[in-house]
Amino acid sequence: MNSIPSARYTAFALLYFSQGAILSYFTSLNAIYLRSFELSMSQVGLFSAIALIPMILKIFIGMVSDKVNLLGLGNRKPYIILGLLMQSAGILVFPFIHPLHSFVWLTVTGFMTITGMALYDTCTDGLALDTTPVQDEGKVQGIMVAGRACGVVVIAGLLGIISNQVSWSWVFYLLAAMTLLPIPLVLILREPARTPETSFNWKAFRVFRRRDVITLGILGALFTLITNGSNQLVNPFLRETFGISYLMAGFYTAVWGVGVILGGLAGGRVADKLGHRRAVTGAMVASLAGVSLLAVITGPSVAWPLVFLFGIAYGSYETAFFATSMAVTDIRIAASMFSILMAMANIGSSIGMVVSGSLSDRIGFRWTFALLGGLNLLVIPLLPLIFSRKTVK
Repeated sequence: MNSIPSARYTAFALLYFSQGAILSYFTSLNAIYLRSFELSMSQVGLFSAIALIPMILKIFIGMVSDKVNLLGLGNRKPYIILGLLMQSAGILVFPFIHPLHSFVWLTVTGFMTITGMALYDTCTDGLALDTTPVQDEGKVQGIMVAGRACGVVVIAGLLGIISNQVSWSWVFYLLAAMTLLPIPLVLILREPARTPETSFNWKAFRVFRRRDVITLGILGALFTLITNGSNQLVNPFLRETFGISYLMAGFYTAVWGVGVILGGLAGGRVADKLGHRRAVTGAMVASLAGVSLLAVITGPSVAWPLVFLFGIAYGSYETAFFATSMAVTDIRIAASMFSILMAMANIGSSIGMVVSGSLSDRIGFRWTFALLGGLNLLVIPLLPLIFSRKTVK
């Protein structure tokens, strides 16, 4: 791959920018779109859970990427391009399906769209692991999280304007175009050559016998259950409680995205300078406060700083977990191992989508936020198990 660090970081940021626009749509803004067709929050949660299943199955994509040089073009690059094309095609079909009358087909399309995302996401992670020095793991993960959040900010800022002034269909056209942005840069990148020390080896999977690795996966599932389960509810809560418009919902999401950018960059710096344990602990405290305070929003004006704080918590938590996952990953199965850890996190995300949607229908948005915020305390007993080995600071 190109040896210039800035070019490599730009590629990662742009890939995650595209992912952020689509993923944020499906995890937060899609709820508003589906609710406009009179779907219940339980249906919204079910759609999200099924559509995100490919993010759980990333392990198989990771194994293929680690082992198979596709058509002699590389172990990462061709899969990244294929995934981007699949995602763009899926999102273009989305506006032509009526959510209420064709819920099954809509869910299938969402599943295929996220399959493309899982493909290029897994291989981008593998490329980052292949090329990033240990001392820059927090930095590169911070850049990735910030890049993804930039995608959130852009699409959130434009979504309300486009959906109100033009139509929802043009929102999807914009998302499809944003998906294709990284392709020119990906085409000019070069992958590092594989050596015997970095080549795929089945024996490397023994690392999953380690207590710290298993517990780290549990941490990932817990944090995504909390953060993504909460994120799905923010805009429906504000719209249905305070009557905000689609335009304002987009602006709130943009403010959340700015918080994620700052949280991601700060979390990466903490991980590199102060250690992964302190980064995870700080992120847990931020999430406890950020999610719980969503329950006490008393009006649209109060929501601005609290949504921003939630964004900071979200970004710092993601970066801390991703950087710690990089630190324990065996380079011989880089994409496979990282994807397994991410799959465990995505299991939590899917559970969080279903649980938060169902709970909000039963006990209301506020009590659901309070309950999800309290779950952060379960991280405390996991910390000694994750950081018991000196290999992770």
